[in-house]
Amino acid sequence: MTRRLRGLCVTSGLILGVALAACTAGAADKTKVDKATQQVQKGARQIGQGKVDEGVKETAKGIGNTVVEGAKFSGETIKEFFTGK
Repeated sequence: MTRRLRGLCVTSGLILGVALAACTAGAADKTKVDKATQQVQKGARQIGQGKVDEGVKETAKGIGNTVVEGAKFSGETIKEFFTGK
């Protein structure tokens, strides 16, 4: 297989995978991810209001929670994709 053809196959496969995952993404519960994202926004607003210490802490917690909940959400989405549920 030539390098160009292999690249085309890989790219097509990735696009297909992303498209299929996007179709099933609606089935997973995204509320926890949204809540964690709002925590980051709340911290950023506190920093903007001059409450730097509180804002930095809230933002750091929110970023951590966003990463954790985002990973859980992605795992559920992938699981749903492969099980067909």
